[in-house]
Amino acid sequence: MLTTVFDFASSALSYLLPFVVVLSIVVFVHEFGHFWVARRCGVRVMTFSIGFGQEIFGWNDKHGMRWKVAWLPLGGYVKMFGDSDPTSALPEEGAVDMTADEKKVAFFSQSLAKRMAIVFAGPASNYLFAIVVMAGLFLVNGQPYTAPLVDKVVPGSVAEQTGFLPGDRVLTIDDHAIDSFEDIKRIVSLNAGTAIDVTLERGEARQTIHVTPEVVQSTDRFGGEHHVGRLGISSTMLEYRKLSPVAAIQESVIQAWELSASTLRGVGQMIMGTRGTEELGGPLRIAEMSGKVAQEDMGALVFFLVLISINLGLINLFPVPLLDGGHLAFYIIEFLRGRPMGDKAQEFAFRVGALMVASLMVFATWQDLVHLRVISFLRNLFS
Repeated sequence: MLTTVFDFASSALSYLLPFVVVLSIVVFVHEFGHFWVARRCGVRVMTFSIGFGQEIFGWNDKHGMRWKVAWLPLGGYVKMFGDSDPTSALPEEGAVDMTADEKKVAFFSQSLAKRMAIVFAGPASNYLFAIVVMAGLFLVNGQPYTAPLVDKVVPGSVAEQTGFLPGDRVLTIDDHAIDSFEDIKRIVSLNAGTAIDVTLERGEARQTIHVTPEVVQSTDRFGGEHHVGRLGISSTMLEYRKLSPVAAIQESVIQAWELSASTLRGVGQMIMGTRGTEELGGPLRIAEMSGKVAQEDMGALVFFLVLISINLGLINLFPVPLLDGGHLAFYIIEFLRGRPMGDKAQEFAFRVGALMVASLMVFATWQDLVHLRVISFLRNLFS
């Protein structure tokens, strides 16, 4: 039993350091965006915190702002002058009695454009950081992609029946140029049961195979049926293409857009019930993935950092009260109405938002515990 506990604790600790490093970096980038734009807008910043809860260490800068690191590394915040709390939800009590000089540096008294810029700067910083780091990776290592090479042919599949062989390189499908294996999957999935012409390069020869992708049927939790095409081939062969600085930036922007779009599609499918929620991960899943990629190589860890930064920026743009997107939604309403919503309405909305965020965190953490088999481990430990 002690050996089991020791092994479990050792495994958990091996994930902890990469998790703290990854999350601290993306949180710092996010909060620094708020901080930098706030300072440029003349707002006084009181506290810059990485983590929540009790302070571990910190210092005051020449402007009197407190920089600190707290013990719970699950986020961070920038508290601005005049705010009732770090979320900048409402002005502090007694704000109406501030002097003119105090109101000049308070967040709540800034123009609508400045407040929107300060709030939007957090997610924007995450995206900018991800694009710059990704472009650097592309310049140093080249852009990785799954080559359109057939690595394996599934026995009995339509690919085997029509003559596909390991080592074949797919050049075109119905005259559409193929640059990666992802192109193959995308076109094939959309042509379930429809004949397509696949041009292959085999050695020095080329040939065209006329094939009809197999129709694969799946049923979602509501009984809805979905059909996609499948050939029965796979590839795990990574290749790298060298990029110029301009092309690296362009590809980084495209990748950031596609990663965001795929995340939104996944969330939408979960809401509609066409995708299971078991893929939803919380802090424990992030910790597990951080530990795993850290054991591979530095490039994998850096790309994981990019992925987390994009997801953090995207999630914060969701129009949920308490998140940056919720603030932006209130500011849009303020612009349309010509005046802000009442304090009671905003307070109620932020309470609902806090409940939504807390509920999602609890659900995601429970999913993590199930995925990591922590519940089974504890059950076996005491049974």
